[in-house]
Amino acid sequence: MFYKDERLALFIDGSNLYAAAKSLGFDIDYKLLRQEFMRRGKLLRAFYYTALLENDEYSPIRPLVDWLHYNGFTMVTKPAKEYTDSQGRRKVKGNMDIELAVDAMELAPRVDHIVLFSGDGDFRPLVESLQRQGVRVSVVSTIRSQPPMISDELRRQADNFIELEGLREVIGRPPRDPMPDRDREVEFSAK
Repeated sequence: MFYKDERLALFIDGSNLYAAAKSLGFDIDYKLLRQEFMRRGKLLRAFYYTALLENDEYSPIRPLVDWLHYNGFTMVTKPAKEYTDSQGRRKVKGNMDIELAVDAMELAPRVDHIVLFSGDGDFRPLVESLQRQGVRVSVVSTIRSQPPMISDELRRQADNFIELEGLREVIGRPPRDPMPDRDREVEFSAK
């Protein structure tokens, strides 16, 4: 699947990876994740995409964003938009698909292999385009959750599908005591 001399780039859809890992019952250790892919090839970049709630006094994802930024990840963020749905529920919208796709297309001529951490079927045309440019694409997500977190079309389009559950022992954080709700990452609607 991986060759030691190939130039790699990681593209992490933060909210999608968080939801997939949560559905499998573990947390990602991003230091271990980065080390694992440095071991698999020549890691050029590791991008992490997330929307942030800018108007809250405390953003539960801010400590993670800061840690990733200071530890070798290229952070791509934008303010999330809050709205109230027709049932009066508070919703947060923070889709980063376009930013991720543009960055992947720009980097494609400089890499051999892109690893996409997302199961979002909207990325199927991106994967197809990257492949036409000669870039191998691996997708990391899960089919072991109910429902599966990866779209069938994206899984079939990818050169390699990496089951997130299979990476648990390599990139998973050891279980901790449950955190208060305010310390959990905010889930974003991608609509």
